[in-house]
Amino acid sequence: MPLVTLVLVVIHVVVSLLLISLILLHAGRGGGVSEMFGGGMQTQAMGSTVMEKNLDRITVITAILFAGTTILLSFRLS
Repeated sequence: MPLVTLVLVVIHVVVSLLLISLILLHAGRGGGVSEMFGGGMQTQAMGSTVMEKNLDRITVITAILFAGTTILLSFRLS
């Protein structure tokens, strides 16, 4: 396996584990991350908290990285 492919596989595995972790941190039907870290007592009139918005952004960036490494690996291995 060439070095570039090996590096892509390692990055892909790390990004996929990070994506799984981030998705599991998201809110279900309850309060999610904000309640887990003690912010559940505050009522938010405008919707989600800053922490949840940042979690959303990080999750989207990680998903884009995951899709990118998937496409790159498909080109390298075909």
